[in-house]
Amino acid sequence: MQLTAAASFLTVLQEESVSIHTYAHSFLQVILLHLEHRDTGVSNAWLETLLSVIEVLPKETLRHEILNPLVSKAQLSQTVQSRLVSCKILGKLTNKFDAHTIKREILPLVKSLCQDVEYEVRSCMCRQLENIAQGIGTELTKSVVLPELIELSRDEGSSVRLAAFETLVNLLDIFDTDDRSQTILPLVKSFCEKSFKADESILISLSFHLGKLCHGLYGIFTPDQHLRFLEFYKKLCTLGLQQENGHNENQIPTQILEQEKKYISVRKNCAYNFPAMIVFVDPKNFHMELYSTFFCLCHDPEVPVRYTIAICFYEVSKLLNSGVYLIHKELITLLQDESLEVLDALIDHLPEILELMSTGGESSVQENKLLSLPDLIPALTAAEQRAAASLKWRTHEKLLQKYACLPHVISSDQIYYRFLQRMFTIMMTNNVLPVQKAASRTLCIFLRYNRKQEQRHEVIQKLIEQLGQGKSYWNRLRFLDTCECIIEIFSKSFFCKYFFLPVIELTHDPVANVRMKLCCLLPKVKSTLKIPADKHLLQQLEMCVRKLLCQEKDKDVLAIVKRTVLELDRMEMSMDAFQKKFYEKDLLDQEKEREELLLLEMEQLEKEKQQNDGRPMSDKTFEKKRRDTKTPAALPKSLPIAVAGPSSGTSSTSKEIKKSKLIRSQSFNNQAFHAKYGNLDKCTSKSSAAAYTPSVSAKTSVISLTDDSFRTRNANSVPASFSPNTPLPSTSRGTGNSADAKSSGKDAQPRKATLKSRKSNP
Repeated sequence: MQLTAAASFLTVLQEESVSIHTYAHSFLQVILLHLEHRDTGVSNAWLETLLSVIEVLPKETLRHEILNPLVSKAQLSQTVQSRLVSCKILGKLTNKFDAHTIKREILPLVKSLCQDVEYEVRSCMCRQLENIAQGIGTELTKSVVLPELIELSRDEGSSVRLAAFETLVNLLDIFDTDDRSQTILPLVKSFCEKSFKADESILISLSFHLGKLCHGLYGIFTPDQHLRFLEFYKKLCTLGLQQENGHNENQIPTQILEQEKKYISVRKNCAYNFPAMIVFVDPKNFHMELYSTFFCLCHDPEVPVRYTIAICFYEVSKLLNSGVYLIHKELITLLQDESLEVLDALIDHLPEILELMSTGGESSVQENKLLSLPDLIPALTAAEQRAAASLKWRTHEKLLQKYACLPHVISSDQIYYRFLQRMFTIMMTNNVLPVQKAASRTLCIFLRYNRKQEQRHEVIQKLIEQLGQGKSYWNRLRFLDTCECIIEIFSKSFFCKYFFLPVIELTHDPVANVRMKLCCLLPKVKSTLKIPADKHLLQQLEMCVRKLLCQEKDKDVLAIVKRTVLELDRMEMSMDAFQKKFYEKDLLDQEKEREELLLLEMEQLEKEKQQNDGRPMSDKTFEKKRRDTKTPAALPKSLPIAVAGPSSGTSSTSKEIKKSKLIRSQSFNNQAFHAKYGNLDKCTSKSSAAAYTPSVSAKTSVISLTDDSFRTRNANSVPASFSPNTPLPSTSRGTGNSADAKSSGKDAQPRKATLKSRKSNP
């Protein structure tokens, strides 16, 4: 009842249900009355409400209703609970009054409570000195607060000394250099020397604040003091590991367990402060001063310590900069850690870590520096398999998402032979949908940056045969998920060439769920079309939608089809020429298409280089040949990228354009795909094109479609393996059917009338 009332009073204040004057008149006295409730939990609840109320009450009300009664409540004659409440209220009141009032009315109470006979009161008041110092300014802090902190740091109670130490560390920025060197540094030095002889709880606090302490006192250390603090930190990092079994024989088991828990907390805090200690010793001295300590933390027997150092690994990598190669082995160690918690902490920044690893190091050569780390790929694959074998599917999903950075880190062949097939296996066998979708997207990114046409061809065919035409409807659903990623990541022409027909063939799928998902995808499919180059694809899409409207028997699918038709009606078609409303999206698509063409050019040029008289060609000779050649590199005929306009066979390209293409290809090759994989996430998946209207249908020509054009999948005929030379279903832009011109005139009007009648009666 009391707890609920305290919370309700606070809600009334936060929601401003009544005016501040009314609140102070009606509620404040009730709050003050219950501050000394015999139950500590109830008293604390009302105290939290009061501290929130103090923020908004006017000064006069604070003075008469709270500050004046506080003088008597803070006296020794009052209970300990009353004096503890007074300490917390004083810490809050300091920011509400001017310096003169604080000096005259509040600071005497503060001094009195700092010298209270009960150590609990002294400790509580000591922790409020930080708030008081921020309210009274630097001069009063140096003259009033600092002497109190010095006295409390020598208190007989360990909790009081601990509170004084933590307050001093938090107030380091307020004190000038003289105060730090002459007053605070000797106190800190004495505190560290006595910490091993005192309770281990002091060591826990000291280890947690050591990084902030070294940073705040950095400029005033002598070389000898600098070395002593560093050695003290190293000693804390291995605390409890040097002793046999971590304890003395005279201790009983419960004491041993408690002591080991405290030692683990100390080492965990040391791991947390490791980046600050790198700054303390200077990253240039890392190998000599801190590498052995970092090695111990990465191999610590306790999971919390390794988990904390895994969280800090990215910060350590950034600080080391060109010296990041020094911690390659520790990266492998943490990737291979038996605890998935450690792996989960490490992979949060895995792309950034691998990027630093690949671009850092002593050498300035542009080649991939991870080639000198042969254990990386086995460690990455083992980490994925360990995550897959566990029940922690979220860790597995996150790891697969982070693997999308690999094309910028390792070679295309390494990805193809070590990771790509694994993505297929996960998509087809894993039982967790988010994991399957993560594998699907990562596979699409692998395909996007694959450097060999034959391998790309094989991956595309596997997607179509094993997923799109798979026996399991679950695989066909994943095929549609994959196509959604392809629409987002690849150019429109790429999708239309390889995946448009396999997608719309699923309109005849026997499973209603597949047809429902396809209907939801159709607006995005239509957004990949450009008029007039893709008018024949648009006609096939329209025919499929008509068949669904006429032949669909499942009521749920039919309802989605009708909603999809309305959405398609509202869409505007994208044209081959740039349009103002689609300018940004068309420009992005053109850039994607250009990079896909450059991949083909690069592959062809590499083949020419390898076949040049059977001898390896020097890079200078090869680049000179590329610049001097008068004809562009011939693109492979088996994988033309569909673009609007004249075909590549009828070339009227100028010499300057050919040269610029080769220079762009050179730049694309040397920079190793400079666009970060994260930029792919910025590609919007919104439909950006084309209206499904009867008028557009009437203006476009009709092609004759037979049932064979929409043949259903024969599940029993899907091969277990396939040859990469098997032809893929593809469409090409800029090509028309000779029968279109003949049939368009007589078929256009009846087709328009049919669509109108169906639209009026959906």
